[in-house]
Amino acid sequence: MTTTHTAIGYRDNLPATDERALLTEQVPTPEPGPHDLLVRVEAVSVNPVDVKLRSGAPAGGLRVLGFDAAGTVERVGSEVTLFAEGDEVFYAGSIDRPGTDQQLHLVDERIVGRKPASLSFADAASLPLTAITAWEALFDRLRLTADSTGTLLVVGATGGVGSILLQLAEALLPGVRVIATASDEERGAQVRGLGAEHTVNHREDLTAQVLALAPAGVDWLFTAYSEGQVATYAEVVAPGGHVVAIDDGPRDVSPLKSRSIAWHWELMFTRPVHQTADLVEQHRLLTRVAELVDAGRVRATTEQVLTPIDAVNLREAHRRIESSRTTGKIVLHGWR
Repeated sequence: MTTTHTAIGYRDNLPATDERALLTEQVPTPEPGPHDLLVRVEAVSVNPVDVKLRSGAPAGGLRVLGFDAAGTVERVGSEVTLFAEGDEVFYAGSIDRPGTDQQLHLVDERIVGRKPASLSFADAASLPLTAITAWEALFDRLRLTADSTGTLLVVGATGGVGSILLQLAEALLPGVRVIATASDEERGAQVRGLGAEHTVNHREDLTAQVLALAPAGVDWLFTAYSEGQVATYAEVVAPGGHVVAIDDGPRDVSPLKSRSIAWHWELMFTRPVHQTADLVEQHRLLTRVAELVDAGRVRATTEQVLTPIDAVNLREAHRRIESSRTTGKIVLHGWR
């Protein structure tokens, strides 16, 4: 076992176009804790949270980013029971530990799933963060089940989380009718292909369009873009309905009160950061997602694969995410 390995991170908050924005350094290879896996990372993907952190608070040293990975288990901790050396895995890690943009990475086995057998490492790396977020939004926050009936509005349906959420709803919620937002016909066709029954254009009168399809209001609303939209949600969600948001607050949700509409936040890092009693649920849901992928009921949303994993390609991926023009996941695969 090598004593050091390559990692890519940031020290200063610089634009993605600056060659010093992300740096390559040799870091010590850590020893696994009791529940840890030491994973040899084969592929990573880039998420908005990576961009947010790089451009936010000072790093206080080298901070390694990355919250999606697929790779092979190299070593296991003393209390590991779910995996063995040589297993192929995928996961999203935790925001309070060093990230996945490194050759060898420590992660708690309880938030790791077995890589879908039908996917390459690159495609597998596109899934964990968005799949966990979408799953928790639907089943933990909105409390939907296979027996649920009603209408779900998905705002931000072409984004990373939205595109997985549509597929999960199609696969697991047969009684739920889905309305998805899209900005043009091309994107409308895209989300219908992922399982939406209807589309509405969020650049036009959203309230009128939604109420034309659901006159009494929708039962549930998922949103990736809630800023400035609470009053609209109060109009389109039925009394006693539910909203789940994945973007950042704070939000004044007082317009929802007269209709007794519940507001939920979803953050997929809550379980690992707070070491909740049900931490292993992330392992279980990733296992279920892998089964759905291998059954052909959920597919990866990889937009482009950049090779190899290095600072140049990571900066380019960050730059593209910052442009807000990506519609799928940008994945990096392989090391020099």
